[in-house]
Amino acid sequence: MSLHQNDLAAIRVEYRMGELTEEEVDADPLVQFQRWFTEAVERQVMEPNAMVLSTVSDTGIPSSRIVLLKQLDGSGFSFFTNYESQKGRELDACPNAALLFFWPELQRQIRITGVAEKLPEEQSDSYFNSRPKGSRLGALASPQSREIASRGVLDSKLAELEVAFKGTDTVPRPTHWGGYRVQPDQIEFWQGRSNRLHDRIVYKRENDGWTISRLAP
Repeated sequence: MSLHQNDLAAIRVEYRMGELTEEEVDADPLVQFQRWFTEAVERQVMEPNAMVLSTVSDTGIPSSRIVLLKQLDGSGFSFFTNYESQKGRELDACPNAALLFFWPELQRQIRITGVAEKLPEEQSDSYFNSRPKGSRLGALASPQSREIASRGVLDSKLAELEVAFKGTDTVPRPTHWGGYRVQPDQIEFWQGRSNRLHDRIVYKRENDGWTISRLAP
């Protein structure tokens, strides 16, 4: 089975839902992000906090996966993971990262580049303890990104942990699990427009502030 070029070329969507101008955006890109995120939530975008995280290996090979935005403050965008996973190992070796939000219901995307750093342990503890017990046990059970013999390996390990922690809601955060914050140095807001002449407004960090400019689509 193959996809014919004509079949792919016929997939076409017109973008007519909005526009984006330099005059309407906030001077602070994190405030502008919060505006758009609030709209995404109000419009019931499916998992609006889902974002593509891209990292790079020590040989220069990029990799991408979906993670969930769990905290946002004036310093950046935070997510949580296994530090020994592929993304964790790659961020430890090269902290440069890219994030991408895509909200097709609003015909919008946001591209972010920056440097990732580990969150303080107390923040990782706080978020870990807020998770459902099953998710906390799952973090203990999974050697994320490592090759395993079968699904049964995970199921057996989870079953063992359920017995070990039966009768208590206290599950310690494993030292190999915690948060990263991506501190942005560039954020681009993209609004789909007709005739593929999309609006692209980009913020670049400069000293203690941000510059704003428009990019051609």
